[in-house]
Amino acid sequence: MISGKNIVVVGIQPWDIEIGSNCKNIATEFAKNNRVLYVNSPLDRASRFRERNTEKIKKRIRVKKGIDPNLIKIDDHLWNLYPKSMIESINSIKSATVFDYLNKRNSKKYASDILKACKQLGFEDFILFNDSSMFLGQHLKEFLQPSAYIYYMRDYLIKNPYWKRHGVRLEPKLIGNADLVVCNSTLYAEYGGRYNKHSYMVGQGCDTSLFNDLEREIQVAQDIKDIKKPIIGYVGYLTSRRLDIEIISHMAKSRPNWNIVLVGPEDEKFAVSELHQLLNVHFLGSRDSSELPNYIKGFDVTMNPQLINDATIGNYPRKIDEYLAMGKPVLASATKAMEYFKDHTYLGVRPEDYVELGEKALRENTKELETARRDYGTSHSWENNVKEIYKYLEIVVKEKNLKV
Repeated sequence: MISGKNIVVVGIQPWDIEIGSNCKNIATEFAKNNRVLYVNSPLDRASRFRERNTEKIKKRIRVKKGIDPNLIKIDDHLWNLYPKSMIESINSIKSATVFDYLNKRNSKKYASDILKACKQLGFEDFILFNDSSMFLGQHLKEFLQPSAYIYYMRDYLIKNPYWKRHGVRLEPKLIGNADLVVCNSTLYAEYGGRYNKHSYMVGQGCDTSLFNDLEREIQVAQDIKDIKKPIIGYVGYLTSRRLDIEIISHMAKSRPNWNIVLVGPEDEKFAVSELHQLLNVHFLGSRDSSELPNYIKGFDVTMNPQLINDATIGNYPRKIDEYLAMGKPVLASATKAMEYFKDHTYLGVRPEDYVELGEKALRENTKELETARRDYGTSHSWENNVKEIYKYLEIVVKEKNLKV
């Protein structure tokens, strides 16, 4: 266990992000035994114009003008920095030479803000943890001179059009320059391993206490108590970019005695899909994250019917741990990332697989299987996730003789 250190966390998700964030969870865990500075991404010129009426941008403009403080104490050992500098929006530039020149300038501005905050906090030496910021992070090792530089991959960003243009060329350079690369998927670890031998799969965490119904009494949500069983359920954002509508439709049509319960907001394709015409498909809308265990509690089988594509093939779905932590049978798509869960889930590819595996899950469920799922799911805590990061950092520190 690493303790008593200074850790600077940078990434692509700010502290005031409205959705769950691996990086925030990891930073919070770091801060239990270390002093942590969590740095938001700097304001860029395009966002300032495009999102100028949002509170998020208004906040950053107030910080830039000195109206609001740029350094905020979150907890005894955790601070959040809003960089004052504004960077240029350069991703649309096609020339690699011009992009690299301007990107380095952006990175230097960003680093300057970080160094000022470090001086204010007394962070003379620090470990740098970079969550997927492959552009601004490209030069931070040079400008910040951290005692160790850790690059964290939790998504296949170079398959995303925004990151792909320059990321295919630049991310391998950053990976190679990092002291340690940690990943939440074997796919990303294999990718990182092509450029850095110290690339490791460290898994991921979830708030296991929220989903552990053996430690606290969780009641079934009122609005599913009258839905006839068996219930096959899903919780989360219903996005057609990641979820396969055909699988859900096929399940509902093939087994009209099953009730499909979907808890979460819908994108446009889900909202106009034929699922809304099927009597055994129930859309319950958005629910607060604290309520999700009450819905999972009422499901007989849980599911994550992902499309298998570049966006999902290596993606670690946090909801799988949440399902397993409650002992529920899980139907999921057989992506590379799901190999991590293969001994405790039912993995398929075709819509027909989901029906066959759903029947099997209902038929063979036992208390023993529920216990094994709970044990596996609850072992994936943020504490254990950070311990894995520490384990590999210690290996690198010894091999490279880093002064951490």
